[in-house]
Amino acid sequence: MGQSLLRLIQRCAEFIHQDRVIDVRRRLRGMYVLYEHEPARGRRGERYNVVYVGMARSGRGGGIRGRLMNHRRRKGSLWTHFSVFEVWDNIRDDEVKELEGLFRHIYRHDGRASKLNLQRGFKLLRKVRKNSGPIEKWPLPAKTIR
Repeated sequence: MGQSLLRLIQRCAEFIHQDRVIDVRRRLRGMYVLYEHEPARGRRGERYNVVYVGMARSGRGGGIRGRLMNHRRRKGSLWTHFSVFEVWDNIRDDEVKELEGLFRHIYRHDGRASKLNLQRGFKLLRKVRKNSGPIEKWPLPAKTIR
């Protein structure tokens, strides 16, 4: 068995049309992104504007597929495409939640951010930030032995 290219993400599918939500395997764990497609105009190529970043853990409403179906039913007019990032089986649910929190924390200050994705921040990240101290006083990483 060969070594994986990525430590967290096993597979991904990007910019899939909303009509294909039903094709997503049930109980898939990981992250997903909802986009609004903007067709190409003139020299500018097509764009996929992020509308929402979400995650699905095990046992939560059918995984990513269940979450996408719910988004489609409730707010399907606000997005046209989606991407799916499946995590490996050895990635714990709390690690998936941490990834989502980090991405949403970064995205929350984007002036183009959709109202669907706004949040006050990632509480655990705020706690780490408060405990980190000034950046100039961060210790150097320990040397790795090879």
